[in-house]
Amino acid sequence: MTLSAALLDRLRRVRLLAIDVDGVLTDGRLYFQADGIEIKAFHTQDGHGLKLLKRVGIHVALITGRDSPMVSQRAAALGIDHVHQGCEDKLVTLRALCQRLDIELEQVAYCGDDLPDLGAIKRCGVGITVPNAPDYMHTHADWTTERLGGHGAVREICDTLLEAQGHWGSVLDTYLHGQK
Repeated sequence: MTLSAALLDRLRRVRLLAIDVDGVLTDGRLYFQADGIEIKAFHTQDGHGLKLLKRVGIHVALITGRDSPMVSQRAAALGIDHVHQGCEDKLVTLRALCQRLDIELEQVAYCGDDLPDLGAIKRCGVGITVPNAPDYMHTHADWTTERLGGHGAVREICDTLLEAQGHWGSVLDTYLHGQK
């Protein structure tokens, strides 16, 4: 994957990665048991990437239009503090979060896969979508990941952010030579 110098420069300034859940952190399919209980599948590599971002000081937020106990459980397991569910206007939620964190929208990378994500994708410093998003999302995003939503797209974003911000070498050293 080759990103433009201008996009890499914008990625260097990112202090918050905000992502949609269904279609980005999952493959977008909704599973319900006969008793109505919802089941979601999350990719472990995505989760580890989010933990790596937090370790280097990049904030992580989940912003989703649905309410799901599975999202709360996954976020808690990953130590994600900023979880916003049932959001009808994701950009409003994102602006309020930026204000609380004292960061600008230009310092945010946002990844989404459908129309409710479009405002955030257009107004953030880096707007990202996934290959399995509808065609019109690709037109408005700065970057489309190579990996599909729910199949490592979030990890691709995390690794790219770590590389762009100069953290990749220390991440590798940690795993090659042990925790410091």
